[in-house]
Amino acid sequence: MHSTDPAGDDAGGRGNRTMTGPHLRGREREVVAAREALDVVRGGRGACVVVEGAAGVGKSRFLAELGEMTRRCGFDVVSVRADELDQFAAGAALLSALPPSDGSHRALAAADDQRLWLLDSIADALEERAQRAPVAVLVDDAQWADPATLFALRTLPHRLAAARVLWVLALRSDAERPIVARVRDDLERLGARWLTLGSLPQRELQHIAADVLGAPPPPALARLLHGVAGNPFLAIELVRGFADTDPDAAGTAAGEPNLLRDGIPVSFRRSVAARVDRLPEDAVHLLQIGSVLGREFDLGTAARMMGRQVGSLLSGVDAVLNADLLSADGPRLAFRHDLTRQAVHDNLPLAVRTALHREAADRLRGTGARPAEVAWHVVMSGGPVDDHSVTTLTTAVRDMSSSAPDAAADLAQRIAGLLPPKDRRRIALLTDAAEYLGRTRRVHEALDLVDATLPEGLEPLQEARLRLVAGEIHQAAGDDAAAMTHLQKALDLPGLPSDLRVRLAKTKATGHVYLGDIAAAERTGTGLVEASYGSDDPAVVVSAMVFQSQAFFYRGHLAQALDLAEEATRRAGTEPAALYLRPPRIPALWQATVLTATDRLADTERTLREGQREAESLGLGWSLPHWHAARACALLEQGALDDAAVEAEASLVVADELEITLPNPQARAVLALVEIRRGDLAKAGDHLGAADTGSGPHAQRYGPWVSLARACLADAEGAAGTAAALLAESFASREPARLLALPPSHWPEIVRTALRGGNPSLAQAVSGALLGLAAQDESREIIGAVRAHVDGLLHHDRGALESAVTGYRHTGRPLAQAAASEDLAELMTRSGDTTSAIAYFEEAGRLASASGAGRDQERIRGRLRRLGVRSAPVRTHTAGPQGWEDLTESERKLIPLVVGGLTNRAVADRLYVSVHTVNTHMKHIFAKLGINSRVELTRLAIERDTGAEAAD
Repeated sequence: MHSTDPAGDDAGGRGNRTMTGPHLRGREREVVAAREALDVVRGGRGACVVVEGAAGVGKSRFLAELGEMTRRCGFDVVSVRADELDQFAAGAALLSALPPSDGSHRALAAADDQRLWLLDSIADALEERAQRAPVAVLVDDAQWADPATLFALRTLPHRLAAARVLWVLALRSDAERPIVARVRDDLERLGARWLTLGSLPQRELQHIAADVLGAPPPPALARLLHGVAGNPFLAIELVRGFADTDPDAAGTAAGEPNLLRDGIPVSFRRSVAARVDRLPEDAVHLLQIGSVLGREFDLGTAARMMGRQVGSLLSGVDAVLNADLLSADGPRLAFRHDLTRQAVHDNLPLAVRTALHREAADRLRGTGARPAEVAWHVVMSGGPVDDHSVTTLTTAVRDMSSSAPDAAADLAQRIAGLLPPKDRRRIALLTDAAEYLGRTRRVHEALDLVDATLPEGLEPLQEARLRLVAGEIHQAAGDDAAAMTHLQKALDLPGLPSDLRVRLAKTKATGHVYLGDIAAAERTGTGLVEASYGSDDPAVVVSAMVFQSQAFFYRGHLAQALDLAEEATRRAGTEPAALYLRPPRIPALWQATVLTATDRLADTERTLREGQREAESLGLGWSLPHWHAARACALLEQGALDDAAVEAEASLVVADELEITLPNPQARAVLALVEIRRGDLAKAGDHLGAADTGSGPHAQRYGPWVSLARACLADAEGAAGTAAALLAESFASREPARLLALPPSHWPEIVRTALRGGNPSLAQAVSGALLGLAAQDESREIIGAVRAHVDGLLHHDRGALESAVTGYRHTGRPLAQAAASEDLAELMTRSGDTTSAIAYFEEAGRLASASGAGRDQERIRGRLRRLGVRSAPVRTHTAGPQGWEDLTESERKLIPLVVGGLTNRAVADRLYVSVHTVNTHMKHIFAKLGINSRVELTRLAIERDTGAEAAD
């Protein structure tokens, strides 16, 4: 793919010349639609246009016109043009076309998944440009674009919808690449304007002919124009070749306008063949070799394939240039239009074409050409594939996997199909394909591929590696039981190398932790931890520490768990390799989980912010949904409902952007709990419905969170018995492991709901687990406060509840304190001490109000009303435009920075938060103020400040 100026020649050829061809004809309606999109962007909002049509219908010419139009309107134009050879290319040409203002891109991520780095780098560059002037991104022949660029085109128009960016993609309507189909689907859902360029009417073709000739076409030519089926490129070619065309042959061609072969009219093939036949032999051979090498090709490579010196081909080059079949405007020769190249290429016999592609692959490999280019020729040759070709193709697959894993998987499977069934390399390629698919939403395809490959009589090592991939995919998707089946079957295989066996055992031990079976995890880890500590790989040592910390934590030994987690995090900070561990083995992420259950809740935010930003800077995109979900949980524990909701939404948005296997149901559960607190039960139900639909077996791992949210919703709807039954599914054990899956402030809620729903045994089970936990960690103030709260609920103990209220005041958990105050006030009311009850109800109401818990506040207000106390109405969250007063504190902090001209990335850096958090805040600000762009926000903020000054 090449960065170009979009003003190409009249046939949509090379895009680096001034536009001197015929006027754009017959596209007035499409130009009006494009102007409307341009006006939207000039008004401050993003827009997307897809220009679709058959080859030669004028898409490139339309983009050239649009490029000139946008430049005249002051747009900063970014233009790229894809080539057929780009389909297997690693990296993103779109990013290459966006040199940053400071001369250097963000440091390339070293991770095996660079999608986040790619998206953030392109988004940052475009947003920075859009601050200075509106931007037009023009991508021609997008059906051939490299997979990473296509991934960006699917994702960024939505992310940058509030920025002044116009996206214009031109692609062929017959494109068959699956990734192109996904681009179409995503942009259609986004509401892109679809411009389909159809055949031009006869009068417009005659206008084009007059433009080329400088005079009206003669009657004979006008009649021949009927044979081009309304295709402007074919019309131009016909006009240019009219003087040299045999009228009889042309008349025959004109009589068969609808005959197509591979999308190209037969008449055009014959016309090109006739023009080629009139060339000298050297020129013919040069065109034929060039058509194999691609739309653009190096003359030296063509000469070597012809067994000639470059100097001996100069007369042939002059001939094809004079015939206007090739252009030489850049360092390489180029066909004026790909239809011409395709016609020359397809006129070669199939056996000749495939042999030439195989030779081209060998020649290019020898000159050090990029693997993607060699891979395209190998695929075009159709096999059989030699060892060198397999090596090149495998390199292309792995190069592509970090930025476009789904496309890498497709290519790996395509290569595997060229190899014999028993070829070991075939199994390795299919294993890689399954691994890459497992990084995307195509999880079911990955697992189907595993199931189809396993019965092929694999060697033990092959089967073990494939089952490890399957286990990791199942584990990432949350189906821990299925993961354990694959892992155990792999461990039962003989003759496995020790490093693979250790990896299988570690993954299995993690699965036991996920399933809450700590004893089994410890049995699996017997000897494994000691062996890991002796490893030279720092990631192995850190992983062992995290595993030990998890075992201590779920056994209830919080102090030991925290010590190990902090040491693992410290080591990971000095050993870069340890930063690439997967959740939940990311040390800082696990440390934050432990901190949330301790008296150091305030440290959780710092740990998560630092870890999240480091993961973002390193491009560890697969981890970001987990970071955002962990922050949502911690903020919910701190009573910051609005910010918790923002982080949970960001978790889902990032998972959607990066096509992470499945969104984290934990984020949905947090959103549901927030909405229940706010009082929007319908929205809470929607979130839980999405969690149930999207999670599948995720319920095994995130069952406690989803069960709690579903129970709270049932209780809020008056179904206390159902709520208690839902909680019993997760919390009936007296072991602390399941309880510790939730932060401490939620534990009394389980007891309260169980008692209200007539299930005292569940309440006793929670109390028993808490007693054991308190006995092992008596120094924890939060554990003592929760234990007092639970005792107060179970035994109607006023003193215990008073102790709980006092204890919570020092833990930074206002909603837990509010709940204890409300429970205490209820108990006081029943005993007749209304004066004391009012004071505690009012304290609970203030805490609920400060947290944004409108439903809690309304309930408390009702209790006070029955005691004869009137209080102010509760402000509730409503859908749709609201106003400045409805903005949260976090949202208000953003506005001056945005008005000051900072990009979202700069705002995130200033506030020391994730850019995805800023993106979500901005979305909320726009919704509350009823606006769609940063321009409108700036105008409203200035008007508001001006009004305030006038009032003063």
